Amino acid sequence: MKSSPFPLIPQLTALLLLSGCASSALKDAPSAPDQPWYPGTDKQGMIVPNGSGKNTHQALRMPPGYALPTDHSLAQQRHDPVITPDHTYTLAELIDIAQSTNPDTRIAWDTARDAALSTGLARSAYLPQLTAIAVGGYASLGSHLRNSSSYNRNSPHIHGDGNVDALSLQWLIFDFGKRDAVIDAAQQSALASNISFTGAHQKVIYAVTAAYYLYTASQAHIKLIEQARRNSYAIERAAKANLQHGQGTIIDVNQAEAATAQKDLQLVQARGEVENRYLALMVAIGISPTTRLSLHMAGDHPLTTEAVRLSDQMVQNAVARRPDVLAAYAAARASQSQIKAARAEFLPKIFATGNLSYTTGSLGISGLSGYGAASSLNVSNNNLGGAILGGITMPIFDGGVRQALLKQSQDKAQSAEVQLHHLEDEAVRDIVTSENNLRTSISTYNAALKLEKAAQTTFNAALSSYQNSESSITRVLDLQNNLFTATITRSDSYYSTLISAAALAFSTGSLSNSDPAQIDPTGL
Repeated sequence: MKSSPFPLIPQLTALLLLSGCASSALKDAPSAPDQPWYPGTDKQGMIVPNGSGKNTHQALRMPPGYALPTDHSLAQQRHDPVITPDHTYTLAELIDIAQSTNPDTRIAWDTARDAALSTGLARSAYLPQLTAIAVGGYASLGSHLRNSSSYNRNSPHIHGDGNVDALSLQWLIFDFGKRDAVIDAAQQSALASNISFTGAHQKVIYAVTAAYYLYTASQAHIKLIEQARRNSYAIERAAKANLQHGQGTIIDVNQAEAATAQKDLQLVQARGEVENRYLALMVAIGISPTTRLSLHMAGDHPLTTEAVRLSDQMVQNAVARRPDVLAAYAAARASQSQIKAARAEFLPKIFATGNLSYTTGSLGISGLSGYGAASSLNVSNNNLGGAILGGITMPIFDGGVRQALLKQSQDKAQSAEVQLHHLEDEAVRDIVTSENNLRTSISTYNAALKLEKAAQTTFNAALSSYQNSESSITRVLDLQNNLFTATITRSDSYYSTLISAAALAFSTGSLSNSDPAQIDPTGL
């Protein structure tokens, strides 16, 4: 039998065909930067990867363009909390819902759990590593002599079968404190994650509180605009009565009607603002914006109008309580431990290793090549063998890898310290700014109360005079606008004070799911 003069042609042809498989995947990408991408969908409308093996349903594709088909399976994956239709929810209840449904708290919780598991992984370095492996199979070896003129059919042929069971041990006994440093770094990172988890809850509480008060303020706008509309309508009736009695003009009536129409327009805009504020509140809670809740609208209650004054000691105590500062402090300590771990890489390590194996058959192999298994025994014969070894490793030269890793850890530690100081300065600024905003809101509210009272008295007198034809329409409309501005300012400053109080509690790290509007500066 003659050998083929081109024995490698079939193999090369197969390799060339396979080499085009990787680049052929480009057909799954958009064809050009200015051309739309058309995804495939299954029969349920789910968008599936091209070439995934799933049957695509071409009829569900969108028309040509940059619009994607609706993935109906996406809408089925969301599970909002059960809402009681006939229940009126208070702010505290909304905060409670947000703490369990807002994605930020869930992400922070998962991050904290991952950090805790990292601590457990670091501790596992103190334990020995045991690996078990079982191998069985058949081996064959044939020696065929081939040349251009002859082919030996009776070449020697060797075969055998058998199995190997083995157990290997690896144990790091001493490493000059590297594992201690790694564990400490992991613990500090876990502490930072737990602190950030608390900070995430405080952020959610503040976001829900601010959104709730903004929604309540927009509801108050509707009531105030409706009252202003009634005042405008009273002026309009008086203008028409004066016209009928020959004591007014049609221009006065037109001005009064324009004022009433303006309030109608403001009422429409206010109702749209209420809907937008409601959607923002639902998003802050972490539930679908289409959810309809019955909300408890708390009436105005007296505010503590005393000036808020924080001493330097109060500010420093508040800074030391803020979650972001505490998390940064823990991260800085973790970076110092990472430096210790990097320095320990320059020192020797003491270890122990061993294995135990039992072999049957005649595979004729000299070691095990299984995943994670050590291969240090001759396992070619039927025998039971084992060994325990101890040793020391000393790094000599690695091309500067350890030095570079040490420098990286030192740079990270320096950055962590700078970040900590920066956050401390930012925290002081936030606290002082929140204090100033609260003080300004309280002062504005006190001034608006006086302004509203004076504007109401002046308007009542002017309207009475106009109804008796003793004042002009322009004067009455101006006073009516002044009264409306005063009432809006008083209402806005009231809710601004509540939001500012919550912001001060948040900036000082003392915000909880109790009433955020109640804040005692002496307790900061």
